[in-house]
Amino acid sequence: MIAPQDNVLPLRRFLRPFQRVLGHARRRKWCPLYLRGLMAPLERKSLQPLAEYVAPGEYAQLHHFVTVSPWPDDHLEAVLARQAQRLVGGRDAVLIVDDTAFPKQGECSVGVGRQYCGVLGKVANCQVLVSLTLAKNDLPVPLALRLFLPKVWTEDAQRCAAVGVPQGHRPFLTKKQSALQEIDRVRRQGVRFKVVVADAGYGNSAEFRQALSARGLTWAVGVPGTQKVYSTNVELLTGKRSKTGRLLVPVPNEQRQSVSQLLLALPPHQWVSRTWRTGTKGPRRARFAVLRVRVADGGEQHDGSHLPGEEVWVVGERRSTGERKYYLTNHPSKTTKIAIIRDIKARWSCEQVHQQLKEELGLDHFEGRSWRGLHHHALLCMMAMTYLQALRFSAGQTERLTLPAARRQLGPTLPRDSTASPTRDPPR
Repeated sequence: MIAPQDNVLPLRRFLRPFQRVLGHARRRKWCPLYLRGLMAPLERKSLQPLAEYVAPGEYAQLHHFVTVSPWPDDHLEAVLARQAQRLVGGRDAVLIVDDTAFPKQGECSVGVGRQYCGVLGKVANCQVLVSLTLAKNDLPVPLALRLFLPKVWTEDAQRCAAVGVPQGHRPFLTKKQSALQEIDRVRRQGVRFKVVVADAGYGNSAEFRQALSARGLTWAVGVPGTQKVYSTNVELLTGKRSKTGRLLVPVPNEQRQSVSQLLLALPPHQWVSRTWRTGTKGPRRARFAVLRVRVADGGEQHDGSHLPGEEVWVVGERRSTGERKYYLTNHPSKTTKIAIIRDIKARWSCEQVHQQLKEELGLDHFEGRSWRGLHHHALLCMMAMTYLQALRFSAGQTERLTLPAARRQLGPTLPRDSTASPTRDPPR
């Protein structure tokens, strides 16, 4: 491993394209300072302790930079997208859709409300951010963190105005609609990938899957075991008329069934053991069954059931714990099964990056209430994460560092060229 601060990618050089679009000189001054605070060994990275570490006596200025200053957010997001594309984008990359939650007290912080909180595993008072993560070869880079606004917020214009929600973000969007908007944005900004991956929280929506297909994207998503499918041999019976002569709607010539029923009926030899990667605890293995089906998400019939839709792969997973998982993917019919499995299992990278954004960089430490402040903090956290991921592949390294090791490699202070301001040890 290289010695601390030798051959380290300078923060100043990494930030050059961001600095060019930040505009005002004061923003260009405070940006590296804030990132230095996020990457510092502080127990708490809310504004007060962060300012005390990077700029003693200048809390008001740093607070203004994060919560008030009108940045060109779209330009900074475009630079972040280009940096992510340079690091991990391309034909082998996966784009992971997910969300992450911050438990919160009170009712005044933007977007807070009683909703499902993944970190607690239950409904609780929290904020939820829809996320996009670009990953390749187990290296995830965050691309987007967009706050989800529940209807109790979007239906209260006065409440939105009080925390500065922009007019363009006040109409209600589901998490899936927000994710699609972010996917469209990063694609316009030049991000390229081979497949979109999501868990069942997104994959259970036919509208979401169909929207991805309409965009010409390959997708691999989790679904509940109750998801209905038909065999690929299903046909629609048409041309029949009722006794009154009215033309009847087409009906399938077979009954649809749930993916859990379909896979349970498979003979044992169709379940094969596969290793998709080697983790810190050894090879990751499970038993999988993979076959082609027609997903039941076509036109709706009078009884509420759906006609056959797109032909896709259904994937069943049996874990050693006895847990079972189910997936749908529109990978081409000639795709190998192990390639499908590896793409599906790539989703774990976003869980890793969410954890590191919180534990290493204080993503969930922001205590402000405003839309602008929260999104500025989130964007700066993503920039810091991207810088640390770039460090893992800095020139001269003979082995890939873990992200915490990359942060520790910087020592108690960052390289001197990262900012013109002096550094000091964190408060005890």
